[in-house]
Amino acid sequence: MTQVPIFLQPTFHERIWGGDALQHYFGYTLPSGRTGECWAISAHPKGESIVREGSYAGLTLGQLWSQHPYLFGHGEAERFPLLIKLIDAQDDLSVQVHPDDAYAARYEGGQAGKTEAWYVLACREGAEIVYGHACQSLDEFKELVAAGKWKQLLRRVPVKPGDCFEVPSGLVHALGTGMLVYEVQQNSDLTYRLYDYDRLDANGQRRELHLEQALANISLLPPPARQLPRKTQVPGARIETLVENRYFGLQKWTLQAVAHLTPTASYLLVSVIAGQGQIQTSAGSFSFQRGDHLIIPRDAAQQFSVQGNSEWLVAYPPLAAQLS
Repeated sequence: MTQVPIFLQPTFHERIWGGDALQHYFGYTLPSGRTGECWAISAHPKGESIVREGSYAGLTLGQLWSQHPYLFGHGEAERFPLLIKLIDAQDDLSVQVHPDDAYAARYEGGQAGKTEAWYVLACREGAEIVYGHACQSLDEFKELVAAGKWKQLLRRVPVKPGDCFEVPSGLVHALGTGMLVYEVQQNSDLTYRLYDYDRLDANGQRRELHLEQALANISLLPPPARQLPRKTQVPGARIETLVENRYFGLQKWTLQAVAHLTPTASYLLVSVIAGQGQIQTSAGSFSFQRGDHLIIPRDAAQQFSVQGNSEWLVAYPPLAAQLS
């Protein structure tokens, strides 16, 4: 069954800043009108995806990873390395920073750090993100935090649909109001809040801040320079490589008519953001539609075809998924 795409059932998470855009955009049934996150491809214990059909139906992604390693070609790797989310930011997210692997291993019980990337699916006119800060030293940063001079401290960047941003560990960042975002990240849920706009939760309490941990992880380097996508054209498909780093790669695939694909990644994590069609492997034909999330396992990932017009966001482990 290693030629069969693995379709996953996501989990949904309510957030103080969430809304119902995931229902309107993808047709999902949500737990409430304050749903902030869809954990679409996840083996994290706080929200594991479940295989929805086929021979592995009912298994969590973590079980699939540990019990059927040949699907991924990962050998003895202990944990599934990546986490794919969809984020509905109907209000500002907290200003935050993530630790690197070394800090997380030392102070967070051996967990992974968190580097991530965002792809803007939709946003209101004038939407912005917090992307870095204006300080030259940690002392200057601490002084502005203590004085509450957030407008002076934070670097804001306007965004539009189709923009992609790499968010390394140590970078001060936040999604702004009115955005629907795809996120690929390390398999980690470590977030240190610097500032939460003094808002109150459902119990009338301010959410916890993590100033000590955040300040220990602040990077004084500028945000990564945004690069133009590296484009590859193959019959029936336009491939745009958006991000590649030591943790993951991210591409956007625009598929038309019939595309025959030969990636080199050991497996592919696919989120269908537009359209519908069929994936064809030696095991048969498998239908997909907008809002589906699936894994194309190692054997199928080496060669398959896609019929129908659609757009995919495709994440993969660090070895690049170049197409020949």
